[in-house]
Amino acid sequence: MTTVTAPAVPAADPSAWEARNVWLLKVFGPVLVATGALGFVLPPSAALMSGAAPYNVFHIVFGLLGSALAFRSAPRHAAAFNVAFGAIDLYQAAASFAKLPPSELFAYKPADDVLHVVLGLALVGVGALGLWGPPKP
Repeated sequence: MTTVTAPAVPAADPSAWEARNVWLLKVFGPVLVATGALGFVLPPSAALMSGAAPYNVFHIVFGLLGSALAFRSAPRHAAAFNVAFGAIDLYQAAASFAKLPPSELFAYKPADDVLHVVLGLALVGVGALGLWGPPKP
């Protein structure tokens, strides 16, 4: 009896993941800046997420840094930023839950926690694929 096997699938091109990281950061950086700016404009009662001034400044500064890395077309730097910022997002969710710094200063709300976990996992995953490529079969 003859067995039929599927043809070998070539590993994804790591440069494709680098390009995805640049694209993601070109979108995500300005979103961070806008999030920080809106935090200063929206009244706290209308905001789903924290409107604490340090939290808003944090988003603006890191949004500008991420945008600068993305728009200067440095794929590995964009991927490294995504991994690092994703890890920071995951830490922020844990800090909020465990009441670790900067939870008191940033005044997290439940929506912040959910967003930090989702974005943190996505950024770490996409960034890691950009830095080290997909797993080899």
